[in-house]
Amino acid sequence: MNHLEANGFQVKARDTCNNDVRASLGIPVKYGSRHTALVSGYAIEGHVPAREIHRLLMKRPHAVGLAVPGMSLGSPGTNTPAYGGRKCLYDVLLVRKDGSTTIYQAHS
Repeated sequence: MNHLEANGFQVKARDTCNNDVRASLGIPVKYGSRHTALVSGYAIEGHVPAREIHRLLMKRPHAVGLAVPGMSLGSPGTNTPAYGGRKCLYDVLLVRKDGSTTIYQAHS
């Protein structure tokens, strides 16, 4: 949440069952993570960089939203000293209305 706030997003947190929220927004369970958000009609699942959210909002593709499944080291929120500087390659996925995905942005 700190990453999003630092990049111009207003954040309101709610503790709920993520599976229910995820399902209501159209994010398939296999793309799940610890955090689910709704931004201007798009679902944002997991540790998606703010840069990709801004790009999504500018392009406005016909899609459910973006997802970074799991807890990818090096993604926003996992790039702090607590993680020892470890990084993994990870992809931000564009989730389509039919549940399929394409790579929206690869991160190294």
